[in-house]
Amino acid sequence: MSPTKKKIAFFEKYLTLWVALCIGVGILIGHLAGGSISVLSDLEIYNVNLPIAILIWLMIYPMMLQIDFGSIKGIGKAPKGIVWTLVINWLIKPFTMAFFAWIFFDQLYSAYIDPDMAGEYIAGAILLGVAPCTAMVFVWSYLTDGDPNYTLVQVSVNDLIILVAFVPLVGLLLGITNVSVPYETLVASVVIFVVIPLVAGVITNKSLIAKKGEEWFKLEFLPKFKPVSIVSLLLTLILLFAFQGPNILNNPLIILLIAIPLIIQTYFIFFLAWYGGRKLNLRHAVCAPASMIGASNFFELAVAVAIALFGLDSPAALVTVVGVLVEVPVMLHLVSLANKWKY
Repeated sequence: MSPTKKKIAFFEKYLTLWVALCIGVGILIGHLAGGSISVLSDLEIYNVNLPIAILIWLMIYPMMLQIDFGSIKGIGKAPKGIVWTLVINWLIKPFTMAFFAWIFFDQLYSAYIDPDMAGEYIAGAILLGVAPCTAMVFVWSYLTDGDPNYTLVQVSVNDLIILVAFVPLVGLLLGITNVSVPYETLVASVVIFVVIPLVAGVITNKSLIAKKGEEWFKLEFLPKFKPVSIVSLLLTLILLFAFQGPNILNNPLIILLIAIPLIIQTYFIFFLAWYGGRKLNLRHAVCAPASMIGASNFFELAVAVAIALFGLDSPAALVTVVGVLVEVPVMLHLVSLANKWKY
């Protein structure tokens, strides 16, 4: 009998379509609401927009429920894979993203983008580049027959590193691009969108597994949170595009212009991680998810921080949302490549 073909879940498979629909709905709502929509943008604490903060927290918390730091003790089973993942995610990817963003937004697009705004477009790309994927990578790993234990270890390690490396890396790269960095807002964003949901997720994970068992937790409890994440994501995108409407209508090609460097970066990192992993003699079940986590992004965190630092209607926030738009079709193509080249 031939093995059952693995499939991506319905929502994730058509995520690009949902994002496209949200663009239309959001722009329409923004147009109809006019200036009255500013009421929502004014609901802030320490430059963090409360409606968006609640929605993004509801997206991130269910992801953190899957993290098991106890799995890190298994890091010695595939040390080369973990080290290669960390090198790609933290020593290469942020800098190549900044480079591609600078080439396109500051140089190639200089005739189409206001030079004063180019820095914010670059900043949005940097925020994506410094946030390695923590959720969808489980999907990509599953579709490429990746080692689930290895995937859990690498995601858990990356979540720990985000706590200490995200702020200084963002500060460094934004500083290079001459973008002012309000560090108190940056730190507050990491606390709100990483530290708190991560701690809450780990506590929930441990306490419920201890009471109900791991099978109940994975098969009954976790699926209940999936609709919460989906609805929160869609509402966040609608709100963002309600504020981004004028920017898009004034420059309808901007989404395509943003997508080009993001797509190039994704393929570049995947091929680098893939062929580097082959040179290191990583088995396919480790090399595939290692390449996927480097290529994909923790876009929920990037969106949240972009809004906190630059505002709901900023070019930086728009770049992070376009990252959501292009990620799924590109990653599905990379999944097909990883499966085609299985060894």
